[in-house]
Amino acid sequence: MKKTMLLVGALMLSAAAGYAQESRQDVSVSATASFAPQITGNSVQKNTSMTLGFVASYRYLLTPRSGLELNYGYQQNTQYYQVFGKKQGGIHTLQQEISGAYVFNLNFRNFNPFIEAGPGAIIFDPLQDAGTTATLDAKRNTNIGALFGAGVAYELSPSFDIRVEYRGFLVKTPNFSLPGNVFNTNRYEVISTPALGIAYHF
Repeated sequence: MKKTMLLVGALMLSAAAGYAQESRQDVSVSATASFAPQITGNSVQKNTSMTLGFVASYRYLLTPRSGLELNYGYQQNTQYYQVFGKKQGGIHTLQQEISGAYVFNLNFRNFNPFIEAGPGAIIFDPLQDAGTTATLDAKRNTNIGALFGAGVAYELSPSFDIRVEYRGFLVKTPNFSLPGNVFNTNRYEVISTPALGIAYHF
């Protein structure tokens, strides 16, 4: 009887350990810094302030190397415009990212490098406050684009890892739907958001 109980106990412990190792889901939160290039088109020049923000992600592994990810990113910045060389002021903007991606990762002991790519959208929401000096007629833009990135996760324990990643988002520059499209550059930009965060596996 004792041997049977010990055997059952050992099997349960093995199953629990196997379940822990087979964890396929994780959630992560990362701090981000956002950079966007100067964009010029249609006699319009746009510059964007560098800002800090965050991105929250949920990842599900289909196999040990392949997974799917959902992301939500948040930051605030100021979009500065010049038209025909004349400064028009800035638009204080709440910028949100909603995206999904396919993730491919490798395992080298505690290091897990990965790449990802997928579709998404950036919501440019003008804030009517003291930070907006260009116009009060700016309207929300929701622009479809594509996320791409690469990074590495360092495993601290079976449940936690630290992630460092470069994230890029290709999207059309916002024009805030002003009359006459006066802020329309008709150009695309790559918004770079390097990220540093922590993930919990379950």
